[in-house]
Formats: sequence, structure tokens, C-alpha cells
Amino acid sequence: MSVKHLHAVPHLTTALSGPLHDIESHLLDRQPAIESWFRSQWLQTPAPFYASVDLRNAGFKLAPVDTNLFPAGFNNLNPTFMPLCVQAIQAAMEHVCPKAIKVMLIPESHTRNQFYLESLATLREIIHTAGFEVRIGSLREDLDSAQKIDLPSGKSVLLEPVRREGDRIKLEDFDPCVILLNNDLSAGLPDIIDGIEQKILPPPLMGWSNRLKSEHFALYRKVALEFSEIIDIDPWFIDPLFRNCGEINFMKREGADCLRKNVNRLLTDIQKKYDEYNIDKPPFVIIKADAGTYGMGIMTVHSAEEAVELNRKQRTRMSASKGGQDVTQVIMQEGVYTFETWGDDRNGDQAVAEPVVYMVDHFVVGGFYRVHTDRGTNENLNAPGMHFEPLAFAETCNVPDTSKAPDANPNRFYAYGVIARLALLAAAREYAEYQ
Repeated sequence: MSVKHLHAVPHLTTALSGPLHDIESHLLDRQPAIESWFRSQWLQTPAPFYASVDLRNAGFKLAPVDTNLFPAGFNNLNPTFMPLCVQAIQAAMEHVCPKAIKVMLIPESHTRNQFYLESLATLREIIHTAGFEVRIGSLREDLDSAQKIDLPSGKSVLLEPVRREGDRIKLEDFDPCVILLNNDLSAGLPDIIDGIEQKILPPPLMGWSNRLKSEHFALYRKVALEFSEIIDIDPWFIDPLFRNCGEINFMKREGADCLRKNVNRLLTDIQKKYDEYNIDKPPFVIIKADAGTYGMGIMTVHSAEEAVELNRKQRTRMSASKGGQDVTQVIMQEGVYTFETWGDDRNGDQAVAEPVVYMVDHFVVGGFYRVHTDRGTNENLNAPGMHFEPLAFAETCNVPDTSKAPDANPNRFYAYGVIARLALLAAAREYAEYQ
């Protein structure tokens, strides 16, 4: 991949960019105050160990749509991010366990997903380069001895079975100070790590068996409101509206009234904001599992009828999330268009794109664009067929360039970093509630 390609940025293909231009101008004008505010917030509420945030840029709105506290995809970052990642890992470890030397990395158990294993290999490399002895401890029940897996990139991962001795978990000849989870615990907290004395990062209670997206976005709403007062904007420009329903069973068609009522209310509220800002686009709603990742159990609807009149295939797809876990609660979130496109429209290969920003501790360490050639501007891009385009955030995501236009690459990247850190702060407040 050429350097020119790495520094490319999707086009913002919409005439509705005025409000976003205003937001970016506000961010540039108030950059010192913004950074000072963030600094005070991190002192009050330390950031999670790491996270990734999916953003959507509609031109008139820039908002987070998902926050993952057990991020994969490190292999999709620009390799030039390595020094930034290493420094951030060192700072994060100093905050949580200053004397740490040995780190056990606990991954997801799906060893046939080579994309995930490439991310795991990259994450292990970052931690090792940061000066820690790191080994990968697998929770797979069928793993009796160490297993080496060679990867297409030329890297490899060595998975070792975890064993428990008293209140500690170990590998053969390896007693770690810190356990770093890269497993979102969708299926629940395994007994083998329950109640151990070692420090676990992030804490298991932040796994998807315990955490809800609706709780996260309720906290994000408060963060967005506080921040909007600092830069003097309507918080709606950076905050997706949402509602949630419990006691849903798509296969038995239970909870349809709750879906219908809340989708109708949400569409009405979105339309009011569209009317206020003269946005000539149909509002839409994303319905997704209130817990879980991997883009499963997600659909786009433009009416309440679409939400409840599902065929059997659609109901089956919505009824289960990662690992076959039943979907019993859903969040209905304001759909945010993505008017960023990747590729050359003259060649007919233009595709919709959305930025994903990565953070370690409270530092933005990079990101990439998720690109999908078969999805529309109002659809979820985290689906089979997606690919990734790394971006050179390293020098630009933390420092804007006031000599350039508000939507120039450095400044758009700075805007991404600000909004992603707002989501990270919401996650930090989630974490604080579990203390």
C-alpha cells in the first residue's frame, strides 16, 4: 500500500455539511479549553485501559454509534502508530499496576477467525515492545497444551491453556502480575477467572454479559451535554437519540408493542431536529441488541411497521447475538447517515465509509475507515464484506492545524478524536459505577 493511499481520506459527499463545519470550527477555536476540560475529567475519572469507537459522519452530525471496551482490529492500524501505541500502553500500565512485568493476554476463543488472530498478534507485539513479558492464555476448554497458529501475515500466536492455583491464574512457568482481557465475555464470566487476586483489565463486569449499550449512551448523553456547553452547540449534533426495550423475543413476536411505540417516538423526535435544521433526508432508526458486538442482531428501519413486520429470516437474524446468546433487550438508536465515501466514483468503485478511532488509556493512538461496497449510507457497515483502510492519525488526531480549513484532514481527524474521547469518558463513568 502506498504512502499516498495511507494518507487518503474519504470525501464528504453531502451539501449538508454546514453544521459540521460549524462544529469543527468550534472545536478549533476552543481547542485549549477542550484539552483542559478533558485533562480535568481524566483526573476525576480515569479512562478504561483501551477502547475503540465507531463514528458516523453525516455532514450535519458527527456522533459515536458504538463503544467497544475489548477492541480487536489492531492489525488494521497504520504501522506508524506503533510508537504512539507503545507509549500509551506504558502509561496505562503505570496507572493501574506500576510494578507490572508479566502480562497475560486472554483472547476470544474463536481461533478460526484469522482476522481476529492477526489483531491479537499485533496487540501482543505492542505490549511486548512496551517492555512487558506477555503470553497468551486461552480459555478454550478443548486446549490441553500450547498451540502455535501461523498467520498469513507471517506472524504467529502461541495459545496456552490457563490453569488456576488458589486465587491466581497462571500458564506453565508464568505467573502474571496483570491480566489483560481481549474477550468481551458475551457468554458470561468464566469460573476460572472469577474472584482472582490479580488485576484484570478491563474489569470483567464491563463485559457484554453485564453491560448494556443503553446505559453507556445514557451516560454519553450527560457527557455530550456538558461538553456542548463548553463549545456552545446543540448537543444533538454529537449525540444520537435512543430508546430501549426489554423483554423482547423476536421469534415469538413478543415485545412488538414496545418496539412500535418507541420507534414511532424516535422517528418523530429525529424529524423534529431535521425540520429545525432544514435537513431534507428521511429519518431512520437502527435496532440492535442492547449487549454484544460483531455487528450481529442489527437492522435499519424507516417506520414502526418495518420493525414489527419481520419475516422468519429477519426474526432469526435478530434473535441471537455473538456466541448464540439470545437477544432479549434491544436499543433503538437514531440512525446517523454516513456521507463519507471511499474510492473513485469515476471508476464506479466508490463505497460508503465510517471512521473507527482507537484509544489506549486516554490517548488517541490511531484509527481506520471501515469501508463496505455493498452497503448504503443508512446501513450498518460492520458486516461481512467490509474492509479497512488505515489512516495516518498519529500526528493529526491530537493536534489540529488552525492554518487549514475546518474540514481539512488534520482538523477532521481532530474532530474524530474529540468525539471518540467523549465516548471514552462515558465508558470511564460506566467503569466508575462498577467500583
